[in-house]
Amino acid sequence: MKDSPFIYGTTVSVQSFTNREIESGKLKSNLLNGINTTIISPRRWGKSSLVEKVIADINKKEKLTKTVIIDLFSVGSEEEFLENFAREVIKASSSKWQEWMGSGKDFFKKLIPKLSLGIDPTSDFSLSFDWQELKKNSDEILNLPEIIAQKKGIKFIICLDEFQNLSSFNDYVVFEKKMRACWQRHKSVTYCLYGSKRHMMSDIFNNPSKPFYRFGDIMLLQKIETKKWVSFITKSFSNTSKIIDEQTAEMIPKIMKNHSWYVQQLAHYTWNLTDKKATINELNIALTELINANAPLYQKEVESISQTQINLLKAVTKGETQFTSTVTMQKYLLGTPRNVSKNKTILINNDVIHEINGTYEFVDPAFELWFNKQFFNKIYTITK
Repeated sequence: MKDSPFIYGTTVSVQSFTNREIESGKLKSNLLNGINTTIISPRRWGKSSLVEKVIADINKKEKLTKTVIIDLFSVGSEEEFLENFAREVIKASSSKWQEWMGSGKDFFKKLIPKLSLGIDPTSDFSLSFDWQELKKNSDEILNLPEIIAQKKGIKFIICLDEFQNLSSFNDYVVFEKKMRACWQRHKSVTYCLYGSKRHMMSDIFNNPSKPFYRFGDIMLLQKIETKKWVSFITKSFSNTSKIIDEQTAEMIPKIMKNHSWYVQQLAHYTWNLTDKKATINELNIALTELINANAPLYQKEVESISQTQINLLKAVTKGETQFTSTVTMQKYLLGTPRNVSKNKTILINNDVIHEINGTYEFVDPAFELWFNKQFFNKIYTITK
């Protein structure tokens, strides 16, 4: 049996990456021309996949440009970030581990790194510093890619995923200013900063009072168009000796409101259930499977929010727009206008809902389907 052509739950492969030609071209041009770039969008819209696709393209053609991608999701302190940053920059600077080990005397003036190699140098190269010295001289790490680039006659592209997680560090305000002060002077290093907390990222890069305001170009990632999804889905079925007609394929992005993660997931479940040709029957079974698979996550999310926030989600589900009207507040037990305003802000900042043309909707379309089933006993059934 052939592998599924639809990928979700991780960054997609080059083969499964679809229809981001404009965004890919712009990001690639920015990074190769020294324009720092921030990517902002809701969770699971494909930011990381876009960056990895562009970086893979650059790695194939630009031999004098070295690239680094660091996921900051699990980085919990300034010290850990600086050590990871230094290690990955040093590793990217050369394909020879012997040069990595010599980097201490070549690139550091005040800091003395502790370097070690394991059995497999490519996967077991460690670097650490004395924390007190590192804190006093953190600019030496932040400037490391520029120093290496100047000495080697190369360029660096540094991509930092989940960038907003740095804001949880102790003394982050001071560290944020130091990062901006160092990085804005770099001539041979370009930065791509992105993350899954849309409103935190917007505050970091769009707030005039913050150091990273106007740090570079801001890309607001949009959803992939329905017609492009239809083309991708039908071709992917065909390439694996299965069939789905355009009308049935179109229902997948329509149900999932063109949300990249869920379009891929629903397409995968449908593909997996299909022997030769996908029908509405397979699609309905796949949708039930998808909702059930995600139910524990949604249950946990509902348990973590207040009853008035759940009530506000009920109002959103029913298409209400005037949340502070007396009728709406009484009907859904929303509390006072102040409570409504506070809960709406919390749900927006947590990327549970967002505003589209004056109305509010769930950011997660599958969560909305589950919510309807759970609180209104409404089961979505696909019909032609």
